Amino acid sequence: MPMKTKRSPTGCTAVDPVIVQIMPFLSALRDTGYSEYTLQIKRGILNTFTKWLRHQSIPVQGVNEGTVVAFIKCRPGKGKARIGSERTVLLAFLAFLRNSGTISTPPIKILSTDDLLLQRYSKYLMDERGLLDRTIKVYLGLIRIFLAGAAFKADSRSPGCWDAQIVRNFLLGVARARSNKSVHGMATALRSFFRFLYQHDETAANLALAVPMVRKWRQAGIPPHLTSEQIEKTLATADRSTSRGRRDYAILTLLARLGLRAGEVARLELADIHWRTGEILIHGKGRRIDCLPLLADIGEALADYLQKDRGKSVSRMVFLRIQAPHIGLEGASGISQIVGRAFAHAGIRPGERVGAHLFRHSLATRMIRHGASIPEISEVLRHQFPSTTQIYAKVDIDALREVALPWPGGRGLR
Repeated sequence: MPMKTKRSPTGCTAVDPVIVQIMPFLSALRDTGYSEYTLQIKRGILNTFTKWLRHQSIPVQGVNEGTVVAFIKCRPGKGKARIGSERTVLLAFLAFLRNSGTISTPPIKILSTDDLLLQRYSKYLMDERGLLDRTIKVYLGLIRIFLAGAAFKADSRSPGCWDAQIVRNFLLGVARARSNKSVHGMATALRSFFRFLYQHDETAANLALAVPMVRKWRQAGIPPHLTSEQIEKTLATADRSTSRGRRDYAILTLLARLGLRAGEVARLELADIHWRTGEILIHGKGRRIDCLPLLADIGEALADYLQKDRGKSVSRMVFLRIQAPHIGLEGASGISQIVGRAFAHAGIRPGERVGAHLFRHSLATRMIRHGASIPEISEVLRHQFPSTTQIYAKVDIDALREVALPWPGGRGLR
């Protein structure tokens, strides 16, 4: 016998307030750029969900994350992709219901012991170390890898059970599968994490001292760079007759002409572009803000994209995703994907360094070959330490030939 739906004295079902919010929710999604076809799919998921709520006689204030989990579990024959799609839609709908005041229950999140520890570590990095959100995200990702390491047994999950051998075995295992730069980053994150644990009495000893040193030789090689012809060829890969092409061309022009970091381009906001004064504000490392000139070709590329393609969005970021939702790009990784795609179309294979930083190296190389001094390059690239810029002294091979001493017994440098 089917379960009867509970009704209020007025004859309305208990979940009617939830049902009423479906159309406003879809309308909000439409404003962020979702197509009508996608909205119809999401509407079908929401209709099925609310029918299930009625059948289960779940009241409005009983709708939460646990309800979503129960709903998905009772739907047989669903693949991982379909389940993930339904979960994403329903969790976004719950957030919308809370913002509209339809439900007042706080979000339910079942945190593991590792999650609770990482929450405290994140707060430590923000409040006591003053790190930026993006840096904290990187550290947390690396520490999650450590916490999920196979070296831990069931009885050694607590930090109090860790010792130097566990730390060393883990980092040596990582070193076998990752690059030197990646292992160096992991070691840095581990030292920070272990200092936090020791300062907060989670460990009896400071395990940061047990993290092996990972050599990272500074200025050991010549920075990779592109020729002027390769840069222009890369810029030409952007099809400026399309929305994506105009956006990508503006991004590539910023990287090539100003030598910006990928993250700096991703964080660029509309208010940072000062059209009247011909300047652009750059939010760099360490919360540093610099004012750079808005060069003519950069201004033209930005204006072309903003007028024709960006459109309306709740986001204040300059560069948005092409597909819905039309929000800011996924940080530095989103910019690097655009650069990698442009290099591939241009037929350029710069080796392992295929990211946006290659434009930065190329700008510095061109400057020093045209007679710029190291302090001048340091100012343009906004390096915090002059030693960071000194590596570019190696790229002017002709100048190095002039100061090279003759090889003993030989005829000098050729």
